[in-house]
Amino acid sequence: MRHRSVADLMTPNVVVVQPGTPFREIAHLLEEYGITAVPVIDEDERPVGVVSEADLLRRHTDKLGPSTAEVMMTSPAVVARPEWSVVRAARMMEEKKVKRLPVVDDSGRLIGVISRRDLVQLFLRRDRAIQEEILEDVLPHTLGAAPSAITVEVSDGTVTLSGTLDRKSLVPIAVRLCESVDGVVEVVDRLTYALDDTASQREKTVEPVRRAQCLPRKEKEYEQRRRAQTGGSGSFPLGDGP
Repeated sequence: MRHRSVADLMTPNVVVVQPGTPFREIAHLLEEYGITAVPVIDEDERPVGVVSEADLLRRHTDKLGPSTAEVMMTSPAVVARPEWSVVRAARMMEEKKVKRLPVVDDSGRLIGVISRRDLVQLFLRRDRAIQEEILEDVLPHTLGAAPSAITVEVSDGTVTLSGTLDRKSLVPIAVRLCESVDGVVEVVDRLTYALDDTASQREKTVEPVRRAQCLPRKEKEYEQRRRAQTGGSGSFPLGDGP
């Protein structure tokens, strides 16, 4: 099961500015290309910051006057790597409270940009493609389940699983694997199972606990019997024992 990466979704042709690019030119670029921010790169094409519409508006609202990208940019730039999963990129955006990430190669040079809008493409994946991945990859290769044993229905990204698995312990695994498929919004679990293999596991867990709970009582009974036999002296007569 292959998840799409940042490299799969990023925009490779990036509009950029240099630290010395003036306010008005940046505003023109945002308008011309219909974008909301531009990376600021140094002479080695490494991103050093990002200038967004919010940065321009803040500069204007605070009546600080026109300036350059170097003064207005948010720095340092929060970047992503092309091999990252889209989940990791989304978490980075959420953690850093940014809407886009410049993508850099091993040398730190800019090779693309990924935005929240790019990530939304995952949820526009065709239902048929999601269904095929679950039936042809997740079920047979990961769970070892025959596709004929499970019915997979997908509607607007919601996956409904029905049918019978060999063991009960496989049900939550099947649900988690389907939830991790790109484009899945929700999984509805209607699976049944032929064997409840979780019952024996519970018994193995409960029995030692039950035995441990009995020990204090047995030790108390033994102590009472020992004192009765020794008359409270604390030692057994010769030839006698517990």
